[in-house]
Amino acid sequence: MTAGLARSHAPLIIDVAATGLNDADRRRIANPLVGGVIHFARNWQDRAQMSALNAEIKAIRPDLLVCVDHEGGRVQRFRTDGFTRLPSMRALGELWMRDAMHATQAATAAGQVLAAELRACGVDFSFAPVLDLDYGGSSVIGDRSFHRDPRVAALLAKSVMHGMLQMGMRNCGKHFPGHGFVTADSHVEIPVDRRSLKAILADDARPYDWLTGALTAVMPAHVIYPKVDKRPAGFSSRWLKDILRSRLGFDGAIFSDDLSMEAGRYIDGELLSYADAALAALDAGCDLAMLCNQSIGDGRPLDELLDGFAAAARAGHWQPDAKSESRRRALLPETPPLDWNTLADSAGYRHAKQVLAQAGLAAPHGA
Repeated sequence: MTAGLARSHAPLIIDVAATGLNDADRRRIANPLVGGVIHFARNWQDRAQMSALNAEIKAIRPDLLVCVDHEGGRVQRFRTDGFTRLPSMRALGELWMRDAMHATQAATAAGQVLAAELRACGVDFSFAPVLDLDYGGSSVIGDRSFHRDPRVAALLAKSVMHGMLQMGMRNCGKHFPGHGFVTADSHVEIPVDRRSLKAILADDARPYDWLTGALTAVMPAHVIYPKVDKRPAGFSSRWLKDILRSRLGFDGAIFSDDLSMEAGRYIDGELLSYADAALAALDAGCDLAMLCNQSIGDGRPLDELLDGFAAAARAGHWQPDAKSESRRRALLPETPPLDWNTLADSAGYRHAKQVLAQAGLAAPHGA
């Protein structure tokens, strides 16, 4: 029953243990509830290895979305064997203050290079760009943010997204409705933002409003906004269904943030199991639920997640959603990627690298 149901919706994003697949990875990837794989630095050795890993994943499940957190700056999983060291988004914001048009050009170039290099190694999708605003106090966001001004953040993000799209990759704005105001790190504690809905919509959430027609995916914040809802945004139907979907008109995919994070499983003061947290995220309005870094060791949390979903389906506590599955599949690239050598010789890629180098934001081509 589970396999039949899940053919119409594969809502889970999981990770794999190392630089190659083991038998447990293969078994989990083959599970029809799994819709994607997210890579981390531990999965990277070099371009040939990453390409082979992704080819094996696709051989098992051609429809899987191969993802990575690869933004630039300190959040860049692949940094060697020819990968460009991309600038932090704050560096683009600083360039904007000196020369706005040059900054938008550089942002587009950054998006082109980011997407082209990932796709040449078999990665379909990156969770970028960050739309959080830079208030100066958040250690977890910090220089991942373009700017304090939502207008600057939105315009630079749109340029990055345009560059990504030119290379055949969709985008993901994060962390809705905004993680930059709070200082707590949601990886280890539950941040609380006590501002009003009016204040948040007028400032932090404005990029989502302005970019609704360009965003293809959104990731909500593991932050509680008690004046709006007592639940974190990623578990809040008020935030996801009423505000993001209905008020702002967003119709792309919504990913949960990592459910292994400290704030990722606390709902109404209760620590949920991974399966119950994922089910709660989907019930609140997420299309896809993500559990990271749990394949290491015995991988029991991932197996508990898959078993829990299967049990929920059998009991009728979860039903697949064809629209959510359509949104997931819409994130898959529509065009084949260039292989690395062809990419390195292509005029567009070389020009994008030159733009970044001339702006002092990356090494020149061939360096």
